Amino acid sequence: MTLKCFKAYDIRGRLPDELNPEIAWRTGKAYAEYFKPKTVITGGDVRLSTPELKQALNDGLRSSGVHVKDIGLCGTEEVYFSTFHLQADGGIMVTASHNPANFNGMKLVKKGAAPVSATSGLQEIRTIAESVVWQPDATLHGSYQKIMVLNEYIAHLCGYININALKPLKLVVNAGNGAAGHVIDKFEELFSYLSVPVQFIKIQHEPDGRFPNGVPNPLLTENRQVTADAVKQHNADMGIAWDGDFDRCFLFDEQGRFIEGYYIVGLLANAFLEKKPGAKIIYDPRLTWNTIDIVNRAGGQAVMSKAGHAFIKERMRQEDAVYGGEMSAHHYFRDFAYCDSGMIPWLLVAEMISESGKPLSALVEDRVNIYPSSGEINMRLKQPQKVIDTVLSAYRKTAKNIDHTDGISLEFDRWRFNLRQSNTESLVRLNVESHKDKQYLNEKTEALLTLMEACE
Repeated sequence: MTLKCFKAYDIRGRLPDELNPEIAWRTGKAYAEYFKPKTVITGGDVRLSTPELKQALNDGLRSSGVHVKDIGLCGTEEVYFSTFHLQADGGIMVTASHNPANFNGMKLVKKGAAPVSATSGLQEIRTIAESVVWQPDATLHGSYQKIMVLNEYIAHLCGYININALKPLKLVVNAGNGAAGHVIDKFEELFSYLSVPVQFIKIQHEPDGRFPNGVPNPLLTENRQVTADAVKQHNADMGIAWDGDFDRCFLFDEQGRFIEGYYIVGLLANAFLEKKPGAKIIYDPRLTWNTIDIVNRAGGQAVMSKAGHAFIKERMRQEDAVYGGEMSAHHYFRDFAYCDSGMIPWLLVAEMISESGKPLSALVEDRVNIYPSSGEINMRLKQPQKVIDTVLSAYRKTAKNIDHTDGISLEFDRWRFNLRQSNTESLVRLNVESHKDKQYLNEKTEALLTLMEACE
């Protein structure tokens, strides 16, 4: 058997040919054979296929004597938290995040919620999974237990801010019919008990694996309007939207304007460096100038890593970085076992709004003007590598610097761009930024797109 669902840093595949209960069982069995854990945490998102896949995964683990602790419907970060909080030997989340409804997948971690990627065991697990004999009726030597860690998880999240500093805020929260709703409900209950003056306006709140409002992916422009409209309708202070497993969060200012994740990275980096001067901040190659400038000005150390959650986490651990951020709205925290969280960022920004007395728009406006960016432009191409090679050939002679950390990054006096193939989808992703010149940015972006289209 050849398993196509094993990617660079997680498992994702189309149902049922690329991922099904047999493959989930094989994955559980292979994980157990490779890492030999005693206890593994499992959880799953709202997709209709998730319960069956998770059951098969659990059975594969238990057939090798692994004791499974199942936290039920959850976000990926709840599996991360449970793994390090309970000192389990590993964790597996069944999710395809923001992929279409006919996909599913898994994110794997080992002890301490350390990532499992192509460079840290994922390919070895794939090899074992391809060769093990599927035994759906095998004797289950390991135990199975449903557990609840929501209260401990919420308490941990609250440790990142001073709850008493929160001023009256009205927040629009959009779970996209994904898994985030139950966490917001718990915050609402806690804030009410503590008389914290934060009001939640909930839209698309109930989990629904049919995704009646479209796949939960706020990076898609067409998915943003409902949150923006709700912010304006309710005169809210901020809008927050999550993807399906809420390991990413996307923010809207008080005017309903979508704030690119790139600028939130700079905002959070500066906040951490105010508390921990000289600390290291991890960033990805797609958009960089704003983050580097902020980190340098604050006396920190900016360290670049290849994009992708497993790669960022590995670099975070190597550098002992206090914070890492990707423009795709993944944010990583040292005190969260170097893992990404979609809940910590909005809490931190809510605290900043409260303490500064400034709206979110004012917190990011200067940086958006100094380093305007294109936002990520995704293209499906027949010959992606040919296009990338053609672009490199056309621009390399005039570039001041060329970097191959992740795709190609070319830097010039007044602008730069990154062009890379996605690790999770059949897409080529383009990001462009300039210095204080939005019109120049648009001209350079258009020229790049014209060249890329001509290659097809």
